[in-house]
Amino acid sequence: MPNIKSAKKRVLVNKTKAARNKALKSNLKTVLKSANAAIENNADNKVEAVRFAVKKIDQACSKGLLHKNCAARKKSQLTVKLNAANA
Repeated sequence: MPNIKSAKKRVLVNKTKAARNKALKSNLKTVLKSANAAIENNADNKVEAVRFAVKKIDQACSKGLLHKNCAARKKSQLTVKLNAANA
């Protein structure tokens, strides 16, 4: 445990940020799984699920959880799957 006051504060801040990042990343994974499941099961709400997943990917990218190229790749993969399911 650090002795310096600013180092103690950094430990607390890092713990808070790590918890927030973990929650957001977990939520993102859940949304992606549900979007993929909707596409595979040919559900009625697959377009809305993909649209919501793309929104969550963009939010994660803006928060710094995902690199912009990773976000673009994930969105592209979802779109390709959706288009293949609709064709």
